[in-house]
Amino acid sequence: MLCGLSVALPAAAAGTVDASYVRSLAVPGNTVLVIEYYDGSNKIVDRRGFASVSGFKAVSPTDIRVDDKIALHLFGLEPCQGEMINRQENFAGRCEDYAMEQLQILLKSPRVIFCRVFLSEKDAPAQDATCFGYYNYPGTLDTIDNFEDQLVSLGALRLSRKPDGTLMRPDLAPAENIGRGGFGMWADPRIVQQ
Repeated sequence: MLCGLSVALPAAAAGTVDASYVRSLAVPGNTVLVIEYYDGSNKIVDRRGFASVSGFKAVSPTDIRVDDKIALHLFGLEPCQGEMINRQENFAGRCEDYAMEQLQILLKSPRVIFCRVFLSEKDAPAQDATCFGYYNYPGTLDTIDNFEDQLVSLGALRLSRKPDGTLMRPDLAPAENIGRGGFGMWADPRIVQQ
């Protein structure tokens, strides 16, 4: 969990995942990353799998490097603008640095990273995605969490808006309402006014 908080939100924001299937992808000694590509009728038409002993890294506040050809972009999210302060978490600095640090925390220990991408993105170097992490610490934690839900509810990222002002990810509005309760960036009154 981010920032040491024990917040476990359901992975419903980006739809549900087959928990048994995601757990079955785990491989001892590796972090496994699976991308499922969906067509316009929401059918899985292709899959790619990757494994890494050292895990996968954040390359921006919203991007995960898969390999030298592919990055996954957490669609519809953005960091706040400028500088922020969160005294409770002992953070003062750029919004982008805070968000990237929190994404990297999420990427530190999942056994499986499971992402959904539209087929039209398959050959893009940066693919818009929604991702889930399977975390397993025997006897204490066994959960599958949606990355975007976690990052937004804990105030690491906020929802992006379309040019007309509507949310790009209205499915995550409840998560942002949680974050606006004073978590992460929302602890800084200057960010609340942005």
